[in-house]
Amino acid sequence: MEAWVQQLLDLLALPQYGLSTVFIISFISATLLPLGSEPAVFGLVKLNPHLFWQAILVATAGNTLGGALDWWLGYGAHKVVDRYTPDSFHGRALVWLEKLGPKACLLAWLPLVGDPLCAVAGWLKLPFLPCVFYMAVGKFLRYFVMTAGLVWAFPGGF
Repeated sequence: MEAWVQQLLDLLALPQYGLSTVFIISFISATLLPLGSEPAVFGLVKLNPHLFWQAILVATAGNTLGGALDWWLGYGAHKVVDRYTPDSFHGRALVWLEKLGPKACLLAWLPLVGDPLCAVAGWLKLPFLPCVFYMAVGKFLRYFVMTAGLVWAFPGGF
């Protein structure tokens, strides 16, 4: 059983599969499912240092698209809730997010609160394209800083 797991890991580490794997993991981790994509990005870059920028960009794209999905889920949830409950309650956090607008999506990279923040942006019906732009900027900076920092901290491996 261990042999096929090692073969699968070796296969997924190949550059032609590694980038698609990073995309899928990054996409899924941006939804409300608890999954971290940073180890996959770091692992691919450690095995294939020449793919540093490609891995960062692919992870950013996957994570941003996952955040966009969260936005649409929040938007759809609001439409359903509005249909059944005309009054809406806005707590201090919602008021703060409404005031900040799409720029709040810069914080979409934060652990635990970032992904729900994208859904709340959709719930508040903040403009979609500006939200996605700010999500992408924040997520790109996170992947770049984390991966570059890990590569610098572990130059020869573990």
